[in-house]
Amino acid sequence: MEDHKIFKQRVKAIYAMLLGVFALFIVTAFTVIYLISNPDVFEKSKPEAEDLEIIEEEDYDKIENGIHVRTGLVEAEGLMAVVNNCTNCHSAKLVTQNRMNKERWISTIRWMQETQNLWDLGTNENIIVDYLVANYPPAKKGRREVLKDIGWYVLKE
Repeated sequence: MEDHKIFKQRVKAIYAMLLGVFALFIVTAFTVIYLISNPDVFEKSKPEAEDLEIIEEEDYDKIENGIHVRTGLVEAEGLMAVVNNCTNCHSAKLVTQNRMNKERWISTIRWMQETQNLWDLGTNENIIVDYLVANYPPAKKGRREVLKDIGWYVLKE
């Protein structure tokens, strides 16, 4: 009798395991069928042409309050040379955060030409460097001004 109970328990366990495997098979089969019938389910949704905001030609190089809206660069002579040559490869933010003098800008341009495949800028190089030096010169570094006329005192023990 005891053997019969053990046998029944084992049969129930095997039956439960087979039901679990069968259910897993059914779920997998339905998933595969769904993915085959809908191959684009994992593609990012692409906006329709009418949903895209089209930048008007006149707004593309819009200037507001002396700032080129698209790039954030200061409006001045040479702006478009900088926009056309510098922002093809990197953000205008990289230009504005790297304030340098003329020699350093030229050195940086040479480095980009030697290592980053920057093309020969020709006559635009002087225009670009002049624009950058005039509008993004080196900023003084340091967290505070040099202390002057300090009134020292002696600590008492």
